[in-house]
Amino acid sequence: MNLEHASRDALVAAILEFLSGHALLAVDDVRAALGREIDAAGRDGLASLRANLNTDHGWEYYPPDPLAKRIHRLLADRLLSPESGLSGIEHVHAVDGRPVTIWANHLSYSDANLMEILLERAGGGRLAARLTALAGPKIFTSRQRRFSSLCFGTVKVPQSAEVSSEEAVLSAREVARAARQSIDAALERLSAGDALILFGEGTRSRTGAMQRLLPGVARYLDVPKASVLPMGIVGTDELFPVGDAEVHPARVLIRVGAPIEAARLEASAGNDRRLIVDAIGLAIAALLPAGREGAYADQTEFEDAHRVLVDARRPA
Repeated sequence: MNLEHASRDALVAAILEFLSGHALLAVDDVRAALGREIDAAGRDGLASLRANLNTDHGWEYYPPDPLAKRIHRLLADRLLSPESGLSGIEHVHAVDGRPVTIWANHLSYSDANLMEILLERAGGGRLAARLTALAGPKIFTSRQRRFSSLCFGTVKVPQSAEVSSEEAVLSAREVARAARQSIDAALERLSAGDALILFGEGTRSRTGAMQRLLPGVARYLDVPKASVLPMGIVGTDELFPVGDAEVHPARVLIRVGAPIEAARLEASAGNDRRLIVDAIGLAIAALLPAGREGAYADQTEFEDAHRVLVDARRPA
């Protein structure tokens, strides 16, 4: 067996192990389909994927990998229930060709992957093609997570001690230095036309309910004429639960809200980052089922942020 075939078979075996234990999945069918995708990509495609899995650019931008994207779409066809889908596609079309930051609740390492796939299925392929997600350092410490992150662009960002695990802790000075580099890289991608995915909670929810957004994430809004596109995600915590090493068939639903001009949010909030992110948090929570709003369930606790949101959405 030559090196190329060995690499191909190792990749197929690793993916099948990730899917192990699911009677709903026909293993032989998946193995054959994976083989066809890898063979179609050819030697160069497989070599590119291998290189991208092992590349370290520091706190910079990492491009997507075509083969990884095709494999994930193949798997999604078998893991997502027929009831899965994305609603609010008219709001996606409203930001075509415009700088946009996508803000969503965070349930699973699979959130951005399913966002990309369901956008494509719903007719939002132009937005799906320009996604770049902010990814914490833990994404880069596991080959499974890194493989999943290659379905779209990523900018590696540090986590503060407030939300990071022991797997990826930096000192305050290191966080500040790395944050500056990643912010510059993300804003450069936004200016170049990418759509930034921001999970403002900073870490995945362990309960399925929203956590309060971190004020520092507002720094990624500082691009002229940028829009905020809120999304509410349900079901990814069942597909790839926190603490689980395998994925599971599930129904995933994403609801997209109306875009909001970032400049109007900032002006209404007086550039107060806490007010800005809480206003966005309320917009996301309004897209979630009852009981999932979490920290934003009681709007009376966020009267100022609600005012900011209403002002920003008022017709010009």
